[in-house]
Amino acid sequence: MSRIHIEDIIIANQTLKDVVNHTPLQKNQVLSERYQANIYLKREDQQVVRSFKIRGAYHLMHSLSEETMKNGVVCASAGNHAQGVAYSCSALKVKGRIFMPTTTPRQKVGQVKLFGGSYVDVVLTGDTFDDSYKEAMAYCDEHQMAFIHPFNNEKIIAGQGTAGLEIMNDIEEPLDYLFCSIGGGGLASGVGTYIKSISPSTKIIGTEPAGAAGMKASFDNGGVTELQKLDKFVDGAAVKRVGDITYEVCKEILDEIKLVPEGKICTTILELYNENAIVAEPAGAMPISALDFYKEEIKGKTVVCILSGGNNDIGRMEEMREKSLIYEGLQHYFIVVFPQRAGALREFLDEVLGPDDDITRFEYNKKNNKANGPALVGIELKNQKDYKPLIERINKKGFSYKEIDKEESLFNFLI
Repeated sequence: MSRIHIEDIIIANQTLKDVVNHTPLQKNQVLSERYQANIYLKREDQQVVRSFKIRGAYHLMHSLSEETMKNGVVCASAGNHAQGVAYSCSALKVKGRIFMPTTTPRQKVGQVKLFGGSYVDVVLTGDTFDDSYKEAMAYCDEHQMAFIHPFNNEKIIAGQGTAGLEIMNDIEEPLDYLFCSIGGGGLASGVGTYIKSISPSTKIIGTEPAGAAGMKASFDNGGVTELQKLDKFVDGAAVKRVGDITYEVCKEILDEIKLVPEGKICTTILELYNENAIVAEPAGAMPISALDFYKEEIKGKTVVCILSGGNNDIGRMEEMREKSLIYEGLQHYFIVVFPQRAGALREFLDEVLGPDDDITRFEYNKKNNKANGPALVGIELKNQKDYKPLIERINKKGFSYKEIDKEESLFNFLI
């Protein structure tokens, strides 16, 4: 049986009620019409520190003894948990040392310093959360400080579960589906525990990035499994190893885990911004992305997606747009071998490109005394169906080419 109970979450709610925001549960008209369902968003992007992580961090720190707090606290985080700990350090007047991966978006590092002020020191180390975690644990042992784990702790899980308590208090109809992101599994464990206790028929769908599916791997292998390879793009959910506690809880309460491609998440981020003026980070948009894979099941149902955070670095938007276009089949990259004769490029522009196709990148290095030369060509299409005719025209004109977005290592090297 689960080590987290509904009573733990109710107690956590009492601790947090004057500290965190009771965030809105909003019916989203655009999504409801698109999926012919009642789609609600739990707006944790409107939380203090713009993510749910403050719930668990404050609850755990508040439970520590005065003696423990005197030595200060340590945490490791890719961003949002660090902000929750930093805010709690300032609120509880406790010194904190926060270890973050060097890959953390600058915006999140800046926010941690802002919320923690003079109470926190930030240490950037390692490429992933797991690298930072090892450094933090070593520092913790050496200096006898309390470690505030981002997910693998009962108090943390109970704190995150208060988002589920708010959802069930606010929803006015039976809840059919709850979609929730999984990084280490703390949010899914807490929210799932509360909702399943109140409404056992609600289906809890955990969502993971396709390139960082630690919980799915653990489910498939029948035990906590460390990922050998990790795509760090969805930084809020890029965890090599989920928690032992969260794994056991998720095994009990999750009905399914859905893997969501990173490009699909980028499409959702752009849609949320353009259609609803909502700024969502990748891990926050992921549950909404998953709706596309459940179109038939959710028709006519009541669905809640937890928009878990809104800490998105505006500097990443161009990269997100690119990933979205590639995923949607609208952006393609080719190495095209052009004959070194006058008019070859003009021929490509006039007779290969369609009327709505746009060249977004062109790099050509002419070599002396060679009959032909390669060019890197990026082409953006207006419609997915324009791809096949484009390929047919390239073949018909006899241009030699290689499509590099189909070859991951070459694509990553050149783009």
